[in-house]
Amino acid sequence: MMTTIRSDDPLEPLEPLEPLEPLEPLEPLEPSSAGCDVVTVPARQGLEAVDILRRGAGDAMGPVLHDGGGATLGFLVPPGTAAAWDVPGSVCTETEGRGLRLTPEPPVEGSDWLLPPGDADLATDPAVLRAALGEAQRLIEAADGCS
Repeated sequence: MMTTIRSDDPLEPLEPLEPLEPLEPLEPLEPSSAGCDVVTVPARQGLEAVDILRRGAGDAMGPVLHDGGGATLGFLVPPGTAAAWDVPGSVCTETEGRGLRLTPEPPVEGSDWLLPPGDADLATDPAVLRAALGEAQRLIEAADGCS
């Protein structure tokens, strides 16, 4: 079962929301797309991380989802990432082997692609994402400290 974590303040501890409805079993388009995990972060930190990744690892960034309310971003990462994911302020969710259909239509109702499949690699490298999220958090803290 997938759960989504949401917070408007990136420095505030995140609290679990009600579980989402299970996704229908989907046919993966290719073997490497079966079972991507999803790292969910607050939108502000996620957008900063996307900018950092585009400047640095650019073509090594996988698809990125955003929710309909604009509160969170979801980065597709390789399967197995959730088992070792420990970045504060984020959560990594396994798709439990269902895989994701990497098509122009988003896999979850109410979401949309910020960086769609086909414009990106199949998944973002977790180590690169971890570094980008850390840098993004430091930038946000510095900007908030100046006001």
